[in-house]
Amino acid sequence: MIALLLSPVGRWVATALAVAAVLLGLFFWIDGRAYDRAAMEYTLKIERIHAEYKDAADKEAERQRLANDLAKQREALRIAKMQADNQSLQEQIEELEREASQDPDAGKPVLGAPSVRRINKVR
Repeated sequence: MIALLLSPVGRWVATALAVAAVLLGLFFWIDGRAYDRAAMEYTLKIERIHAEYKDAADKEAERQRLANDLAKQREALRIAKMQADNQSLQEQIEELEREASQDPDAGKPVLGAPSVRRINKVR
């Protein structure tokens, strides 16, 4: 084996192998640095995309919260209007019942003018 390394062909092969090993080492070192740079670049891109999605999600949540608050306000107004309308109807019913109880012709089989007016108010 030593004789092979001391011959001109052996020295040439050993030198070629050493140069190839150095070149391969240099290639892998450069490639590793390029990989690290690319990994860092894409990590930053991914973090930026995540931040954009988080901002978009926060904006959407705020939009939904505002829409829900507005819907609750409209609902409260509708409920208040319905309660006012209900109160008005209750008062009208009580008024008509009071008038009907005070009608002197309440027991007659025909309707008098006051009875007809009360019926027309219901319509």
